[in-house]
Amino acid sequence: MLGIKRLGLLAALVLVGLAPAAAAQAAAQPSTQDTQYLQAVHQVNLFEITAGNLAQQKGQNQQVKDLGKMFVTDHTQLDQTVQSTAQQLNVQLPADPTADQQKVLDRLNNLSGAEFDKAWVTAQLAGHVQAIQATQTEISQGSEQSVVQIAQDALPVLQAHYDALVALAQTLGVPVPQTSASGTPSPGGTTSQGPGGTESPSPGGTGTEEPAPGTTETPAPAQS
Repeated sequence: MLGIKRLGLLAALVLVGLAPAAAAQAAAQPSTQDTQYLQAVHQVNLFEITAGNLAQQKGQNQQVKDLGKMFVTDHTQLDQTVQSTAQQLNVQLPADPTADQQKVLDRLNNLSGAEFDKAWVTAQLAGHVQAIQATQTEISQGSEQSVVQIAQDALPVLQAHYDALVALAQTLGVPVPQTSASGTPSPGGTTSQGPGGTESPSPGGTGTEEPAPGTTETPAPAQS
């Protein structure tokens, strides 16, 4: 009888010990915002790495080649953190870029010379606008600190990419999206939102209306 009581007490202690762990695990579940950001930024990284490699192979302008190399390095490093964090939070990441991103990559793959350079810069401008806006949304609306930290670390890198693209676009005579990377509308532009919003340009887009990851028919930044 005493043995049975001891076993019951031991079982109760084990359950009490497991309760905090179970509660901690439940609390660690990322929100929809956090999950969508991890998935979206991972697809951005997949797109940027592939597009960056294309720039190095097919670019005619040396600055296009140099930016492509930088994008591959930076987005590879960013994605390592994204994948690690997603694994810790049990978030399933897509294996490929979005269908629209893949269309852009296929189009770029069929271009060459100066035509490739301009199309690549155009796609990168639209893609980085969306990525920056998505990142700003995560910083303001995310609830999982590890994911918010990824966004905070990524923002200055993405902004530096965008600034370099704007300078290159001006050199090549490529139109720059009217919506600025900060989300502040330029004259005649409109403000867009990231994941969870209703107006988000698609990453890696070409300035045309393409859906953003996880959304449908969300307009890309208007071209000037």
